[in-house]
Amino acid sequence: MSEGHGMLDLVTARATSSVLVGRDADFAALRDALKRARGDEPTTVLLGGEAGIGKTRLVEEFRRYALGEGVRVLTGQCLELGEEGLPFAPFVAALRDLLRGDGPAAFDGHEHEFARLLPELGPAGPEGLVDANRGYLFELVAGLFGRLARERPLVLIVEDMHWADRSTRDLIAFLIRSARTAQALLICTFRSDELHRGHPLRPFLAELDRARGVERVDLDRLDRDGTMEILADLLGAEPRPALVDNVYDRSQGNPFFVEELAVSSDPDGCRDLPDTLRDLLLARIDRLPDAAQRVLRLAAAGGNRIGHDLLVQVAEQPDHALEDALRTAVAAQLLVAGADGGYEFRHALVREAVHEDALPGERARLHARYAAAIEARPQLVGADRAPAEIAHHWYAAHDHPRALTSAWAAATAAGKRYAYAEKSRLLERVLELWEQVPDAADRLGMDHLGLLEETLLAASTAGDYARAMSLTRAALAEIDRDAEPLRAARMLERRGRLMRVLGKGDGATELRTAYELVHDVPNEPERVLILANVATHLGKVGVAEGARIAREAMADAEALGDPAAQVAATLTYGRVCTNEISAEAGLAELRKAEELARRTGDVPQLVHALVNISDALFEVGEYTESARNAADGTVEAKRVGISRSTGAFLLSNHAEALWALGRWDEADALCAETARIDPPGTLGLHWLQIRAQLRLARAHPGADELVARALSFLGRPYLEHQLAIPLHELRIEAALQRGDLPGAVEAAKTGLAVPRAEEFPRYMWPLMVAAARAAALGDDEAVAKQVRAGMAELSSRHPAQRAGAAQTRAILARGPGALPAWQEAVAAWRVDGQPYPLARALLGLAEAAAAAGERGLVGEAVEEACCIADDLHAAPLREELDTLARRVGLRVSSRSAPDEPELLTVREQEVLRLVAEGLSNRRIAEQLYISPKTASVHVSRIIAKLAVANRVEAAAVAHRLGLLEERS
Repeated sequence: MSEGHGMLDLVTARATSSVLVGRDADFAALRDALKRARGDEPTTVLLGGEAGIGKTRLVEEFRRYALGEGVRVLTGQCLELGEEGLPFAPFVAALRDLLRGDGPAAFDGHEHEFARLLPELGPAGPEGLVDANRGYLFELVAGLFGRLARERPLVLIVEDMHWADRSTRDLIAFLIRSARTAQALLICTFRSDELHRGHPLRPFLAELDRARGVERVDLDRLDRDGTMEILADLLGAEPRPALVDNVYDRSQGNPFFVEELAVSSDPDGCRDLPDTLRDLLLARIDRLPDAAQRVLRLAAAGGNRIGHDLLVQVAEQPDHALEDALRTAVAAQLLVAGADGGYEFRHALVREAVHEDALPGERARLHARYAAAIEARPQLVGADRAPAEIAHHWYAAHDHPRALTSAWAAATAAGKRYAYAEKSRLLERVLELWEQVPDAADRLGMDHLGLLEETLLAASTAGDYARAMSLTRAALAEIDRDAEPLRAARMLERRGRLMRVLGKGDGATELRTAYELVHDVPNEPERVLILANVATHLGKVGVAEGARIAREAMADAEALGDPAAQVAATLTYGRVCTNEISAEAGLAELRKAEELARRTGDVPQLVHALVNISDALFEVGEYTESARNAADGTVEAKRVGISRSTGAFLLSNHAEALWALGRWDEADALCAETARIDPPGTLGLHWLQIRAQLRLARAHPGADELVARALSFLGRPYLEHQLAIPLHELRIEAALQRGDLPGAVEAAKTGLAVPRAEEFPRYMWPLMVAAARAAALGDDEAVAKQVRAGMAELSSRHPAQRAGAAQTRAILARGPGALPAWQEAVAAWRVDGQPYPLARALLGLAEAAAAAGERGLVGEAVEEACCIADDLHAAPLREELDTLARRVGLRVSSRSAPDEPELLTVREQEVLRLVAEGLSNRRIAEQLYISPKTASVHVSRIIAKLAVANRVEAAAVAHRLGLLEERS
């Protein structure tokens, strides 16, 4: 989307995006303008935007569209030569374009008049165009364009009008105001950031805005999603959210800057500006007076936005001199004056380039002046921003003692605002400065271990689990386990939990050591919290062990009567002990914890409660309630800044519930939101698996990539069962969809071999259904036996589990028992309420009914399943239903009942019976008294109508669907 001229010409060949992003409304405006022009309404579009915003790219796309509509398109560009430049340059280029395409005849006998503009037309006549007779020239050009437009609609594109000379502007005004050519659209592009106060185009545009038929279209910068689309196109894969954030923050959605940062060698979005881009950004600044350049360097040290009073405070120069320099910078479109009296750099990368261009010593002095000014008068930036601003400036000034204490103060302030990511970053800076300040402990009033613990907690809460994991190792090295067993146990419990979430191990050793350390410690709230956490995470490794410790935590919490301890213990008991209590009892315990957390104002524990409640409601089939509780929890998680850690569970739980309810578009949007916060470790798997499943069910173009990303988690050293089992199911479904039956069978064997499968019926039943499909379609009796053996060990306590069991039995059923088995499966899914599994069961029912000759039942099942598939936009399922309908002679539309005409003719049914008996075309011809060629034609038509690959498959389908039965 890069512009091709002027300032951006300093950069030559580079990778550019091949997709047009975020311009649907702008493209539609151009399309509508062309429609008006074709309706004999003279139309002009003034297309503006800053350099690099994508004007040229949009015009190029529109040009291709217009040519495809049979429109003639002529293009010309203004040259960066100023008022004394080549007159009429864009019109000369457009006329040359016409000459190349249509030859001299296009000028209809006026070649000599136009020869002064186009010497290649031959010698100019003595009565040709002269500067003194511009009116004749204008009429001549307007007449040519009018004649061309009468032949077929015309689009004239004038690019870079900010460089237009006076003659060009006058001719454009004439065409718009006086000529008003029918069937013609004029598009003029210009750079809005080039229009300083004295620029001649400003009053010209103001005049044109008042003219009839003139429309102004201003291109905005892209949002984060648009930036991500460009990056995905340039990189050939979906970019990491951290990279998107980095590039978006720095480019501010300017497509050219996005491309420049993306094609740099730095995988993090080029932490240092590429030299070519820096030179490009500094080119305009170098043309300013020295005083304006100094003020820009001063402002750049203050940040992207800076108040006037703060600038005055640090400038150390007379007000009038400062204001003159600022006025110059604003006129040059480098700074923008805000309504609040402050200033903002027009683009963040300009500020970055200016700041980097200053000398190191100069930068340090400027930052020290800012820090001192804000410390003296915090109101210059606002009391909420002051701590972070002061910390930033002392650090950039290399004043280590002040940087240490100010970073600690800013981290404390960030924690009070629940800004844990900012707090974590600031505490990392304190750790960095610790060794450089000899009396750091005295200044902060805490030891190094305490600082490690604070930093670890902030990193973990912010979702930076990898960093938190590293900090646990450093902290454990400093803890005396004998002297401080609770402190050591807390650190071990965190380390064990982080190992599990990051997929590095099950953390069991650390968790059991933590339990041993607190086992004999006197009862207190912190001990109960550690026990509850140990029980929760050990329960993933061994249910019985986790349940035992959960009961211990529950008893100790009740003995203490401490609200926080009671909430933690109750939550753990309600989830870990599900095998010992009913689902209703477990939910009651979770609700009790929720109520207690609300009453005591413990928002983090309330979020934990809602995570568990939404999950438990999903398991028992209360999908609407699950979605509501997850949505409520997401609001609370955002309020206390834990969206990227605990809150990530809620987003994916919400998406899962919406997936089950058939609200797939909403589920996909939630998955996209979760992707943007980039949950760490295996927290980023649940949404990914849901979205991969959804896109696979819709045959989305990006499905394969998402499936591959999700399945890559199986390569981690450890993945808990509730995450791993759905991935095995996904692998089977992906193989089946691409027609890889051997791959599906192998994936089924691997999934069915998961240890301790009987402890996870919620996740195993969908796997059983997928494995049974693979066994049936792959005709693999060994896998079918594995499925039957696995079914015998699984419980089915809840509606979805019972429906999964019924569907698995139906898939494996053969002969007369198949139809009633599928009827049972359909009934079970109706009770559960999930539309997609219901539709798949209806498909199975229709196939069984066809084989049993129950034609009416086939039609009813196919009709209902088609309606569901259409609602969900589940294209592969709809395709399977359409194929079945063709094979059994039904015709279905999106929402009407199936008709009843036979698909196969009587003769084709006769041929199909003989094909099923194994006869060759010659033998079929002999039996039916037709020629072998005619028999071959019938066989080809049968294969096409049944959507199969060969005669063998045609015979198999005919047997399975009962197509060989005599019709009444």
